[in-house]
Amino acid sequence: MRQGAAASRGGAGSRAAGEERALASVAAGDRLRGEEPADTPRLWHVTLSVSGKQAPLEEVRRALEQLAHDHPFLLTSRYAVDHAEIRYWEEARDLHDAAAVALRLWGEHRQTAGLPPWEIVGLEVIDRATYHQRIAEGYGPPPASPVGVHPF
Repeated sequence: MRQGAAASRGGAGSRAAGEERALASVAAGDRLRGEEPADTPRLWHVTLSVSGKQAPLEEVRRALEQLAHDHPFLLTSRYAVDHAEIRYWEEARDLHDAAAVALRLWGEHRQTAGLPPWEIVGLEVIDRATYHQRIAEGYGPPPASPVGVHPF
């Protein structure tokens, strides 16, 4: 093959010596052929971890119960005086959307539910298939039962 032919198709001969090749990326929400359409919502299992200065245990419990009442999608919450974990299912177009909602949850409802002024210290968002695969293999979080607000 002639070098001119390779250059016209963007082959290796099209770069000058020492020039790096640009990396291509996939935009959030892009899908390959055969995948679900990008606008089809999917279920995502979310685990949000928060922590901060100690707060009275009863106040933490009451605040998490209020959050669960205001937003019945919450599956389970575990708490202590200085940290909490919230687990729930989120319906979203993709992981980016599910994570964005999760990252806003604590701050947006701090005032209305009376949540402690803790910061988010952990976030895991996995699709439904991964969640069920982890459970089946015995290394994922135990299924959220009993549902509700419980101490660690």
